[in-house]
Amino acid sequence: MARHLITSAIPYINGIKHLGNLVGSQLPADLFARYLRSRGHEVLFLCATDEHGTPAELAAAKAGKPVAEYCTEMHDVQANIADGFRLSFDHFGRSSSPQNHALTQAFAGRLAEMGLIREVIEEQVFSVADGRFLPDRYIEGTCPNCGFDSARGDQCDNCTKQLDPTDLINAHSTISGSTDLEVRTTKHLYLRQSELKGALADWIESKNDWPILTTSIAKKWLNDGDGLQDRGITRDLDWGIPVKNGTEDWPGMEGKVFYVWFDAPIEYIASAQEWVDEGKGTDWESWWRTDKGADDVTYTQFMGKDNVPFHTLSFPATIMGTQEPWKLVDYIKSFNYLNYDGGQFSTSRGRGVFMDQALELLPSDYWRWWLLSHAPETSDAEFTWEQFQTDTNKDLADVLGNFVSRITKFCRSKFSEAVPEGVPFGASEEQLIADLTTRVAAFEGYMDAIEVRKAAAELRSIWVLGNEYLQANAPWTTFKTDPDTAAMQVRAGLNLIRIYAILSAPFIPDASATMLAAMKTEDTAWPTDMKTALNALPSGHAFEVPENLFRKITDDERAEWAERFAGTRD
Repeated sequence: MARHLITSAIPYINGIKHLGNLVGSQLPADLFARYLRSRGHEVLFLCATDEHGTPAELAAAKAGKPVAEYCTEMHDVQANIADGFRLSFDHFGRSSSPQNHALTQAFAGRLAEMGLIREVIEEQVFSVADGRFLPDRYIEGTCPNCGFDSARGDQCDNCTKQLDPTDLINAHSTISGSTDLEVRTTKHLYLRQSELKGALADWIESKNDWPILTTSIAKKWLNDGDGLQDRGITRDLDWGIPVKNGTEDWPGMEGKVFYVWFDAPIEYIASAQEWVDEGKGTDWESWWRTDKGADDVTYTQFMGKDNVPFHTLSFPATIMGTQEPWKLVDYIKSFNYLNYDGGQFSTSRGRGVFMDQALELLPSDYWRWWLLSHAPETSDAEFTWEQFQTDTNKDLADVLGNFVSRITKFCRSKFSEAVPEGVPFGASEEQLIADLTTRVAAFEGYMDAIEVRKAAAELRSIWVLGNEYLQANAPWTTFKTDPDTAAMQVRAGLNLIRIYAILSAPFIPDASATMLAAMKTEDTAWPTDMKTALNALPSGHAFEVPENLFRKITDDERAEWAERFAGTRD
């Protein structure tokens, strides 16, 4: 039994996430965690809400609530939605936790001790009306390059020119709309990432098994232009982790907080502390410190491609810079984007399906199956209602659901609600065993390698084997002349349901549980020997005919949902 630490990208607190966010980190992480557990491995699967920064303050103000209260409410909302999608986190923490406050401050103090923090005097835009310094994204104006009148303080989305806030013409605060802006000086702390460029480059170069998407993004940030730059780790904000040097005040940093990119990844570690402090586990250090036993842990991260630079460079720089025995990630599984029907998901435009809405329409297994079987691993993927309807109806209803319904109902009508005996296995069953052995081995290989789409395709092929076996042997016809052979064929089919339930559980956990309950078994041992697995439910073992596993999505539903979530075109 191996030990696996799994983290997925930490979702931001200001709102409910869309399906692209789900398939880009949390859902494939859950798939892998469930699979490893089913193979007998020890797993710690951690996630949290990312709660600091200006967007959280603004979202709270819009909701008319104190920011701490808003974050608490939204954490509960996101936790409930995660549960609705059956995301099997061992702990779903919060970056605002006391554990993360203390750990972030300790990391900063240690990095300062190692000479990797420097103080920088900066000029930043201050909004007199808002009484605060404005991050670049909260300043808009006219682009001096192309004349676009909604250019942000960091970049013009029209011509893509990189900008400074002071470059903008007629700049204004996006918070209040005020044009009463001043340039003022302020002091901030920077992490000297450039000092760690060589160590980071060597580390990334050693990861020969990482996805090309992950390493190409990391190397681009490491080597393009001026290369890896020092990065600010503090901000002039009220909401966040106060800047301290360990437990001591940091002179000149009064009233400032750590920048969200710095404290959020540290929450991965802090969430393990929360897991222990809340009585869910023991000995968090054995997962995160190599001097406490974490040297035998395999650490896998899941994230969208936009998060790759922080997790391949900035967070590792934080870890490496301490020169303490913290666990570094072993494998980063990154994903491209899921787009929506020819455009992007958009909260403001009401385009696309968001996680809470999805659960109102259909049970989570529909979404889990489609998203994972179309995971954007090698390129961006696209959600369309036509494809969603076609695929779920065919895969879940016609292939898996139809097999379970046919074999259980036939057995009940011709024998009883108990596994029949019949004759010993024959040539067709031996071929089924051989085919299952080959297919399951391939499925295991794809799952071990976290090749999500290939694993889904292989699982579907395993489901198809059952239907092909029934079609080729036709027990309903055989029963008329040779009921003992038909009984044996039904016995094989009923045992296939148990096999399918176990193999499918990481993808569609609710349907898996329904199949196991119908077969009245709690035996979820992974099928290693297929002949044994096809005899796991012995003759006489009672079962019941389950309700229809998956209903089909109708054309009327598809049309209604497509119109409802179309929003405004980009």
